This record gives sequence, structure tokens and C-alpha cells, in this order.
Amino acid sequence: MLLLHISDIHFNYPVCGTQMDPDRPYRTILLQDARDRAASLGPVDAILVSGDIAFHGMAEEYSAASEWLADLASACGCQIERVYVVPGNHDVDRNVITGQASVRNAQQAIGRAAPDRRERELLVQFQDGEAGRSLFAPLGAYNEFAARFSCQVYPPERLFWQQDLEVDEKTVIRIHGLTSTLLSGAGVPSGRDDSRESLYLSPLQTALDPLDGVVNLVLCHHPPDWFMDADVAEDAICGRAAIHLFGHKHRQRFSRDENYVRFSAGAVNPNRYEVGWEPGYNIIRLTVSERAGARYLDVEAQLLVWQARPDMFRPKMVNQTDVVFRHTLPIRGVVATARLPASRGNTSAADGPRASNPVEAAGDTEAAMSNVHARNLVFRFWSLASSKRREIAEGLRLIEPAEIALPETERYGRALMRASERGLLEQLAEEIDRMENR
Repeated sequence: MLLLHISDIHFNYPVCGTQMDPDRPYRTILLQDARDRAASLGPVDAILVSGDIAFHGMAEEYSAASEWLADLASACGCQIERVYVVPGNHDVDRNVITGQASVRNAQQAIGRAAPDRRERELLVQFQDGEAGRSLFAPLGAYNEFAARFSCQVYPPERLFWQQDLEVDEKTVIRIHGLTSTLLSGAGVPSGRDDSRESLYLSPLQTALDPLDGVVNLVLCHHPPDWFMDADVAEDAICGRAAIHLFGHKHRQRFSRDENYVRFSAGAVNPNRYEVGWEPGYNIIRLTVSERAGARYLDVEAQLLVWQARPDMFRPKMVNQTDVVFRHTLPIRGVVATARLPASRGNTSAADGPRASNPVEAAGDTEAAMSNVHARNLVFRFWSLASSKRREIAEGLRLIEPAEIALPETERYGRALMRASERGLLEQLAEEIDRMENR
């Protein structure tokens, strides 16, 4: 399995998407470099973006980002529905925070709670309909962008997201897309939106179940040391996740431990005036091997960094001769290999039968929506006009009357989950086909 890890693209309105965009050449050459490497390494299976897709959290910035990500996926042979995103502090629309007292009140109630009460306060705010939506209001434009990839977040049940990638019949990579920006942009004494006093992860996001045959991968914008609950977050992530992908610091690093490997992505477009400016991205290959009755995940990675004159990306050196960073991790437990028939309508005939794995055993609807067929339907659904999305959802009775007034990312996010739960994905596919041809 080949993964492409990028971060901090910083599409910046009003120049993004225009010929005046000074960051455009770096993105173009990254796309070309990824295309050339995929030609020799094989097609990319998934693109993981660890936040700061936009610069101001504006819809225009996400429009430019969508076009570029589609071009990147096409260039490296990755299906567009295998793009995964999480928000960064630049994906927060600060104007929403300054303009809505309800947003500031919800953030401050959590941030100012005593440490031993903060987790409880987050849960109370998040599960309250109005307060929970206030927390996510600054991510409105981001959520509309992320919905097509099934990566939007909304109250009271989706503080973060989970999606699965099958490596083989016995092994699943479970991606945990964590939301590190719930308090970002709040009025804090330092005035910064990325300081410890304005960033809180909470144990509610790090209950990373260490199931047999499941390799937990954390995708998050901020590394653990940036949170007010840094020690708790670090221990949980290091103890339960084998692969860590972070952004934010604009420093490209590879670190490893007996039980995990951590990648910090250099920004695709860091501030050109910052000290140590160095665009970069990562290519990571994951392979399962068996030795002496035990199973292992073999990790090989190239960390690509920018150089000028000639403009190009080149690999960082591990030592004087090697450009491939390597590590091997144990895979917990053994999973039955017997295949089961497709269930809950989440597999098309073209996909073939799915492996029996802890995802299906747990009956996890969100994980059941992880397969390529289901994610493709989600992407196509969100590409339709709003009126057509509503017609489909109401025709298949996937939304409740009380949900009509909810933000679309929440309303249709629930509707698509219901389609999976009720075994209606094939009917959903037919309706999408009809709308696309109408």
C-alpha cells in the first residue's frame, strides 16, 4: 500500500487559483514529482492531508484546493475518493468566532474549565445541539469541502472520523482523523490561535481501540506537544496508534519507536519568509510480512524536500548513501481469514466479497462506508446540486423532518450513514446516476 502524505497547502484568497499565486509553482512541481514517482513506485492508494488546506477558511480557497487535489490524485493514479483530510488552525474562519458570541461562549466554557473538568465540559458542549453546532461553525467552509471525502465533523456524534483501508485479508489500516481545532481562534491572552491555551484534543478523541488485525493510524494537524493536554494525548497516541501523521510545524521529520512510527510533513506551501522555509511531502509504503509465526508491518518512506535552481523535490538522506527511511512494527493478534458475504449493502458486485475483519464484526457503520464503492457514491452525491441531494435523500426517506434545518454537512452526513445501515446503497447509486444524467 502506497500513501502520499501532505500538509499545510495554505490556499490563500484572493490569489489562489490565479496566475498571480506565488505558491503555484511549488504545487505544480510537487504534482509532477508525485506523478513521476508513482510511475516507478506504483499508483498511490490514498492521499492523506494533515490540515491547513486553506489560509483563511474561505469557500474560495477550498474551491481551488478541490481542483488541485483532483489533479494530484489523477497524476499519481489515486482514486479521488481515497483522499482524506483533517482541519488545521488556518481552516478556521476567525470572522465567525468574532462575529458570534455563541461560538466564543462554547469555546471559553471548555478552555477555562478546570483540567479535571475539561473533558466533561467538552462532552456537555458537544452533545448540546446548539452549543455543539457553535463549536463547529468556524469550520463551516471546511466541512462543506471535507464532506465529499466523508471527513466532515458535526455534533453530537462525529467529533472526529474513522475510515479503513484494507492492506490484506488479515490487516486493516484504520485512519483516525482527529479534530485539533475545536478551540482554535478563541479569545486567549496570547492572541494566538495555535498556542497550548487554545488547543485541546481530549481523551474523547484518543480512545483508539487496539483491535487484533487493526493498525491504528492517527491523522492530525497539530502534534501532541501543542495541546493543553499534551502528556495525556502523547501517551494515548503513542500507546495505541502505530502510525502518526502530523503537520503544522512546517518541519519534515521521521521518528520511530518500538511500537510506532511518526511522520511530520513539511508544508506544501510554508510562509516563504519564515526561517527554515522548505516545502516538502512524504511517500510511505506499507507492506505486511510474516516471520516465525508473527506478523509485521514494514514501513518504507521517502521524505521529499524542495531545492531551488534547479527547482525540484529531492529525497532527504537517511545516511550518506540511503534515501529510504525504514521501520518494522508488530501487528497485534491474528484475524480470521474466512470471507463473509457482503453485508449492509456496502459492497457492489464489482468490488467482490470483503474480508472478515474487526470492522464488520463490530458492525461499525462509518467503517462500513470505507470501501471504494461507498466512498465513490459519497463523492458523487456531494458533487450534485443541493436541490438534487435533497430530492434523493427525501425520496429514499433518509432524513427526518426535524433535520431539514440542520447544516447540509450534518443533515446529509447522517442520511448517507442511514443508507448504509438500511442496505440502500445500491438504490442510492441508482438515484445518483439518474440525477447525473438529468
